[in-house]
Amino acid sequence: MLDQKQALTEEDLDLAPLDAVLDELAGQDGAVIPALQKAQGIFGYLPTRVIKHIAKRLHASEAQVYGVATFYAQFYLARQGRHSVRCCDGTACHVRGAPKVIQALEQDLGIAAGETTPDYRVTLEVVYCLGSCGLAPVMVIDGQVVGRLVPDKAVQLVRQLV
Repeated sequence: MLDQKQALTEEDLDLAPLDAVLDELAGQDGAVIPALQKAQGIFGYLPTRVIKHIAKRLHASEAQVYGVATFYAQFYLARQGRHSVRCCDGTACHVRGAPKVIQALEQDLGIAAGETTPDYRVTLEVVYCLGSCGLAPVMVIDGQVVGRLVPDKAVQLVRQLV
């Protein structure tokens, strides 16, 4: 994956690693999803140029490839932060204070949920169940579940991310 500190434009993208993947997938039915997954693994997200390239190489329409990329929540069309913070706002978390946790993080980071900080340090997302209702409210920071949150604790944990 690209170093998230690098500020690459779409024109700077080296599509050679993607071409190697697309060569392996050529002619296979259902290759769009694996191609998107591999591309996101290479670039960290799916820039417009990459979607167009996948469509051309797999002989699919750009609309079809874009439709798949926007249908599945696993795909990102915008560059993501080095750190991923996913706050649960499912029923258990919601009634135990998740909206206040989310609001505190938005205020501290200066972004809204669903956005990435301008320095690409943190991407803040709201999800609607992380399967840890007994720890509500809960969030996942870079894959690690943290529960029984209060706004100050959540902000403190995210501020520690470098």
